[in-house]
Amino acid sequence: MKLTSQEEYGLRCLLQIGRKAALGGTTIADISREEGLTSSNTAKLLRILRMNGFITSIRGNKGGYTLARPASEIVIGDVLNVLGGKLFEGSFCSHFTGTNGTCVHIEHCTVRSFWCAIQSVLDHVLDRTSLADLLDPKGLSWWEAVLQADPLLNKPTSTNTKAIPS
Repeated sequence: MKLTSQEEYGLRCLLQIGRKAALGGTTIADISREEGLTSSNTAKLLRILRMNGFITSIRGNKGGYTLARPASEIVIGDVLNVLGGKLFEGSFCSHFTGTNGTCVHIEHCTVRSFWCAIQSVLDHVLDRTSLADLLDPKGLSWWEAVLQADPLLNKPTSTNTKAIPS
């Protein structure tokens, strides 16, 4: 599994804007410099974020980019969905049919069930994580709250006798 560069850099750009919220915003040049990105790539990512309502822009000499709403209301799952989409989409199986018109495992597919389970866990974490959580100077302190939101994630599995650490 891989995150795309668009998802990684887009999220990093959004974090830069969130960090500068108290200062009234930031510019493409500042974000590009701080993240080591080209101005054109940064502009492309900010356009996606702006068009999807995560940030706003103000033109002019004192312009720049700011969050469109409080960081606590920006859900990381939503951000990653607009930057790249989900790992497993409903149309996934139609892309992997081999030489046939439909997948040979369409009726009894354990792989599809596996990918659905992985996507469910990812959605659980991403949909409960806000930009404010990632901006928290304490680091990953939000992780414990996310795990406690679904006690099933803390239960040991048959192959692992330890619970997921919090």
